[in-house]
Amino acid sequence: MSEQNPSEPLPTTPVEPQAAPAEPAAAPAAPATAPTAPAGAPQWGYPPPPPPGWGAPPSWAAPPPAPVPPPPPRRDRAALAVVAFIFGGLFLVFFAFLWLAYSAVKGESPRLATGPRVGIIEVKGAIGMGGREGVDSEAVLKVIRRFRNDGDMKAVVVRIDSPGGAVAPSQEIHDELKGLSASGKVVVCSLGNVAASGGLYVAMGCPLIVAEPGTLTGSIGVISQFFNVKGLMERFQVKAETVKSGKLKDVGTPFRDMSPEERAYWQSVTDQIFGQFLRAVAESRELPEEKVREFADGRILTGEMAKELDLIDELGSFQRAVELALEEADQKGKGEPTLVYPPDDRGRFLEQLMGAAVGAVADGVRAEIRRDISRVESPGVYYLAR
Repeated sequence: MSEQNPSEPLPTTPVEPQAAPAEPAAAPAAPATAPTAPAGAPQWGYPPPPPPGWGAPPSWAAPPPAPVPPPPPRRDRAALAVVAFIFGGLFLVFFAFLWLAYSAVKGESPRLATGPRVGIIEVKGAIGMGGREGVDSEAVLKVIRRFRNDGDMKAVVVRIDSPGGAVAPSQEIHDELKGLSASGKVVVCSLGNVAASGGLYVAMGCPLIVAEPGTLTGSIGVISQFFNVKGLMERFQVKAETVKSGKLKDVGTPFRDMSPEERAYWQSVTDQIFGQFLRAVAESRELPEEKVREFADGRILTGEMAKELDLIDELGSFQRAVELALEEADQKGKGEPTLVYPPDDRGRFLEQLMGAAVGAVADGVRAEIRRDISRVESPGVYYLAR
């Protein structure tokens, strides 16, 4: 091999041009928003991102819409209508029961009755003397006013079973009954077992009076009693000191004897109240006052005797008094009458509902009743049968 002269150019070999390397295929476009892991999944790559070109997994897609249930069959709708009708009827029955119970508590009969309505006012027990079994004059007055304002009520029957009581309450009830009659209502009094003294005074407020032949009535008069414990105090060496503004301020005190002047004063008060009783009887029964004085000495009269003395109009029962009231009010023959009792019947209604519980409460107040009855013996003036 011959050496080449470094100064000589090297022989060149033609080189073919090489094609440019192909560019890699473009990667699929990434979604606009990267998928996020479901709630509660760890945030460090779970679940793993899908390979390029696979798209989002089905779990990341929106849930399909819930299927719409088909309408119930026709027979199911009919069954629902029947159930609704049954429950609606039960509700109406329950509501009607509550209405009837409320009417019973108030002492009123339901307005669904078609017959005439007759109000019943009860005066049973000692008048204005206190106690559960006595007559609360305020309650009776409220009933009278309510019946007077009731335009549908044409007749009222007053049932009296009372030996009398305090003067002023008896007069109040008497005056209100007269006003009830003057308002256009037919008012009839029915005397029960006893309707004496103040009970008879109340009856004088009724234009018509019915009593049984054996009813005890009369006892027209006034009574006032005072106790005297002077001798008892002297025995135990007890003294009472009194400071008064006038000589008659302590009239009737039980700690000393009544002086003649005090007795005369108290007798004048009693006579004045007795005169009021006489005038009430004479005016109500259209009798001369002198004739009333003939039997107004405190005597008890039977219903039959009272009829002979024109103190009552008829002999008969409570039912006869109702019939007479309907006749006078021109309501006879218009259907079975509906008796509307006063609100104080609520005690008997509740006692029927609660039974022994109310009875136990009643037993607990017996001592109070006994104390209230003792008020009859306290100083005062009474229309009271003895």
